[in-house]
Amino acid sequence: MEANNKGSATFYQYKLIKKINTSAAWLRVYKALPIICVVFETIFLSWWSILFMIIAAPVVLWIQYVISRSVLLISGHPIAKRWKMSFRLPWPGYMPDQYINYGIFRKVQLHNFWIGLSITALFIVWAPLAFTVSLAVFHLWVLLPRLYTLFRLHREQKDGMLKFTPTDASYYSQ
Repeated sequence: MEANNKGSATFYQYKLIKKINTSAAWLRVYKALPIICVVFETIFLSWWSILFMIIAAPVVLWIQYVISRSVLLISGHPIAKRWKMSFRLPWPGYMPDQYINYGIFRKVQLHNFWIGLSITALFIVWAPLAFTVSLAVFHLWVLLPRLYTLFRLHREQKDGMLKFTPTDASYYSQ
């Protein structure tokens, strides 16, 4: 926090600490991963895997949406106009629309990861194995860029801010 020269207002200045770029090659690999997984599922499990992957997409997005909103509501963080559903790659799913505190984002994504995997594991009892694998694959595929970002920022202070664009994730600190 720094006072301006006129002494009437204060403002925050954030400094860019780390920028995690999304290269075109990485994006192509990311787009190809679900197709590769469907091919392997079709070969090793069932030809129904194609249909199961199509069904798994909205199911996983809904599960992650519910988990994310629940974590944000329980921890008391404002959601209105800050989070939205995104269908742009590499950030599909429920993502922050503005700058977001790194600690909050980390908490939401780690809960998403573990609770989502647990819910997926519950499907083993009631659903065919190919559907459960499709759920797990799509769940991990959606979270892959977010987990990669968290991995790259694991040594940074938790009080910084994150901003996501289609080409990068930027970490800012005061």
